[in-house]
Amino acid sequence: MRPQKAQKIDLNGEYPCPCRRRGSLIPITLTDAFGCNRCQQIFVVNESRETIEQLSSHYPYKPAWRWTGKQWSKIYSNWKARYFPLALVMILVPLVILLPLALHFVGSNIIIWALVAVLLAMLPAFIVWLAYRR
Repeated sequence: MRPQKAQKIDLNGEYPCPCRRRGSLIPITLTDAFGCNRCQQIFVVNESRETIEQLSSHYPYKPAWRWTGKQWSKIYSNWKARYFPLALVMILVPLVILLPLALHFVGSNIIIWALVAVLLAMLPAFIVWLAYRR
């Protein structure tokens, strides 16, 4: 599905709340911001008037939305592009180190050592996934 083109945000208009709580965004006088009458969140309009960003957020990145003319479309940050290679490295490096060690101990315990190596390699990737999922 092709994303719709963003439209300019009218600073005097009313829009539905992007938090999906059935509220309305009402312009805040003398500012480039909107306030929701339902969830009490404040959203700041960027300089090009194409996106809004949630002002008070507990997340390390602030959620942002683009107005398509009918609804808000969430703008996803680039954290996935940065952390996916990191997660791959966190999986592959322990495997490259631990699997040869497991193969060195030839015997009946090779399957156990291989499983330990795989589990230890997956643990950091699982931690990264837990920290950045949403």
